[in-house]
Amino acid sequence: MAYTAKWIIKNKEHPVIWLSEETFWSFVENDDEVVIEHMKLNKKYPYKHYNRFSDTTGRKYLVDNIKVPSVTTILSATKDKRFLDNWRRRVGDKEADRIMTQASTIGTEMHQVLEYFLTGQGYYNAQEDGTKPRMMAKTILDNIKIDEVWGNEISLEYQNKFAGTCDMTAVVYGKPSIVDWKQANKPKKEEWVDDYKHQLGAYYLAHKTHYGPVEQGVISIATRGLQYQEFKLSEADLSEYSDKFLHRLEQFNKITKKG
Repeated sequence: MAYTAKWIIKNKEHPVIWLSEETFWSFVENDDEVVIEHMKLNKKYPYKHYNRFSDTTGRKYLVDNIKVPSVTTILSATKDKRFLDNWRRRVGDKEADRIMTQASTIGTEMHQVLEYFLTGQGYYNAQEDGTKPRMMAKTILDNIKIDEVWGNEISLEYQNKFAGTCDMTAVVYGKPSIVDWKQANKPKKEEWVDDYKHQLGAYYLAHKTHYGPVEQGVISIATRGLQYQEFKLSEADLSEYSDKFLHRLEQFNKITKKG
């Protein structure tokens, strides 16, 4: 089903996604249309859904009744943790746990706002903790140019070896793309987002295997200060990082066998 789109403003009684007291999005849905600003929602691929769960070894997906490790679990287990360990020692375990829990909460809420907006649904958390993620989501949508959305929160797997959830597949800046939303305290140096690039490389490989290649990867970041940052990967970059991810997968398998 294809969806055409335009921008609509309604009064406060109409179901909306509220972004601030002055700015909100609203949707009008017909039999085969959802109305959103300059955007087409097109179910281009028959994406499958795989249930995910966590156990003592991390997050997994159930693919064809096989428990498959998640992309983020593989990257976490094989990353250089010296910087994180030094930071935890410096701030203390209690403060480190507080900061990480807060980041996770904000990130989850921001993702939910983006997902509901891009699927033409209204979502509004009226609690105080909903304000910052809502404005961060607006920061992303104000800066990224999305021409056509193919899917959100997409389950992807590769040969029963790994699986993950891609935030969005879409035509972005005129190119078929995989997109990952991120939140941050402050803008990141490019060397700090290398694992994000590995993550997109994994999704690229899985998407290419089941549905076809994309031409671009986009890491879209909103800071808590409402700054926008973006890193783009060409298809050649994605292919390179998919190979690098497979190397990390080999490392992960060795670690888990030893365990």
